[in-house]
Amino acid sequence: MAFCGGFMEKAKPYIAMISLQFGYAGMNVLTKVSLNGGMSHYVLVVYRHAFATLAIAPFALFIERKVRPKMTWSIFFQIFVLALLGPVIDQNFYYVGLKYTGPTFACAMSNILPAMTFVMAVIFRMEKIELKKVRCQAKIFGTVVTVAGAMLMTLYKGPLMHLPWTNGHAQPSGVEAPGAAGVDPTAREWFLGSLFIIIATLAWASLFILQTHTIKKYTAQLSLTTLICFIGTLQAIAVTFVMERRVSVWTIGFDMNLLAAAYAGIVTSSIAYYVQGLVIQKTGPVFASAFSPLMMIIVAVMGSFILSEKIYLGAVLGAVVIVVGLYAVLWGKHKETQEQEADAKAALPVASKRPDGASVVQGAAAAAGDDDGMRSASNGRGGGSASAV
Repeated sequence: MAFCGGFMEKAKPYIAMISLQFGYAGMNVLTKVSLNGGMSHYVLVVYRHAFATLAIAPFALFIERKVRPKMTWSIFFQIFVLALLGPVIDQNFYYVGLKYTGPTFACAMSNILPAMTFVMAVIFRMEKIELKKVRCQAKIFGTVVTVAGAMLMTLYKGPLMHLPWTNGHAQPSGVEAPGAAGVDPTAREWFLGSLFIIIATLAWASLFILQTHTIKKYTAQLSLTTLICFIGTLQAIAVTFVMERRVSVWTIGFDMNLLAAAYAGIVTSSIAYYVQGLVIQKTGPVFASAFSPLMMIIVAVMGSFILSEKIYLGAVLGAVVIVVGLYAVLWGKHKETQEQEADAKAALPVASKRPDGASVVQGAAAAAGDDDGMRSASNGRGGGSASAV
């Protein structure tokens, strides 16, 4: 029973991140239908985070009313920047880049996220590079392979894969397959689109890094998520007023646009932000971002079932490479976690008995009767020191 409980506790971050990718995949399908129907992506960002705020605010108000930390100007500024990075810069810049370049290029470029997050984590000393250790080599190798697989999946099409459940099904009207839109941008548009997608991806990676720091100071995670969504909504409204001058773009009815905004807000903003924050707090930003390419595989499978989209050999090969890369990254993180747990156990004091019956509490290394271990512990190795009572 204890083994099952320990296994489930360790498996929670993996289950959470995989579940989030399914949520993101569903959002992509609904958003695709909505945007093809003419909805402004600026307005969609506003409604999405308005729904997210309304969905999670009641839980934050009641559950965390007694444990909510005091708001300071420093924390407020961090939340303001988080809202700017996620709801505003990432989403809007990505959509503009998508418009200027094309879905294939935009999707491929955005999959530099794990590598960019890993590099930023190293720069800010949140990840240590120890090239002599296999676990570190695995994380570096896995990050590179994951990005390569994602780019292979989008840049190489290959022959059509004839799947039993897609035969005889026509493409639904109003929904085009990924990459079907003919985009012939000018050199200037291609450069600007590439720049916007890089900025969006950099903002996404920066959000992972800053969120890791903010959660340590503002531990009320539901309240943090609510504030990010609320401030992001206000910021997105300001951006929309600048970019969209037509009042008609704000019109929304009981249709696919409303469903897309509500789903994106409730599932992929409020719930996703909260769960993502929990996972980042426990495992770090690189672990969380390493799952993002997995969404491409889920979208391909969901699209073939729900939208009868065609699957090509490039997508299958890319999926295999991504799985290999993800396994390498997660194996490296697993080994790192095991080492940290072993160091923590080594630092714990243990009790022993003297011949006269008095209890002695000493470091784990000293308990084994090793004087060198005692000196190592007292010098800070493992974070502990010996003491006698």
